[in-house]
Amino acid sequence: QVQLVESGGGLVQPGGSLRLSCAASGRIWSIYTMGWYRQAPGKQRELVATITSGGSTNYAVSVKDRFTISRDNAKNTVYLRMNSLTPEDTAVYYCNADIKSQFARRTDYWGQGTQVTVSS
Repeated sequence: QVQLVESGGGLVQPGGSLRLSCAASGRIWSIYTMGWYRQAPGKQRELVATITSGGSTNYAVSVKDRFTISRDNAKNTVYLRMNSLTPEDTAVYYCNADIKSQFARRTDYWGQGTQVTVSS
């Protein structure tokens, strides 16, 4: 079974920075698009950023120019560098990946989430 494990969340002051990581493991054949989503209390889960296997990126307007998504294909890992954080960025951040494994057709997988809290 494919698993995604996030790390790097925590408490940070407004204006601070944080880097999230998400590593995929299992009998993986290919990883296509990977991305980050977030969900604040009482709100819908929203897209933060995505990156294709070829390196093309897409960002939500609210994080563009502050966040940077990247990936290391050799490590099956996607990263999210977050700068100039504000309280509006407080949420549980979820990793997502479109994966073809040895035993399953191409499908989306989700991590369990990592908490990011921006507070003074």
